[in-house]
Amino acid sequence: MTHRFKTRLEQALERGNYEALLDLIPYAKLIGVECTRLGDELLFRLPANKDNIGNPILPALHGGVIAGFMELSAALHLLVFAGAPGLPKIIDFSLDYLRAGQFRDTYAKCQVWRQGRRVANVAITAWQSTPAEPIATARAHFKIEEGTRP
Repeated sequence: MTHRFKTRLEQALERGNYEALLDLIPYAKLIGVECTRLGDELLFRLPANKDNIGNPILPALHGGVIAGFMELSAALHLLVFAGAPGLPKIIDFSLDYLRAGQFRDTYAKCQVWRQGRRVANVAITAWQSTPAEPIATARAHFKIEEGTRP
């Protein structure tokens, strides 16, 4: 991990403000990902943005933007809660689209199901209206470097 990344991660953890950390990730800036801490959880937000529309007739979010948002959310969640030294490397990502992502704010929450010495499994749920009506769910497996667990 670069010194700059490590410094911003430490500041984000101390202050509970993840904006400076997200600024270091070009894709997060491109699609507009935001992150806030709610107790022991992180809530990720993808604000409505015309550049993220895939089907202008509906209009609906591009499926790749939804997938990228969810994958990035899982990596950041793991970075913050598992003590990874940098953004974990994705091994596998499986996504289920449940309904169209309308042109409005989208939210995601993550849960680490299992973390070993080398691999971590994260479940991600994305919704727009209410968490009880997800637009997509996903499972991600990440490679983490040994010796990084808290």
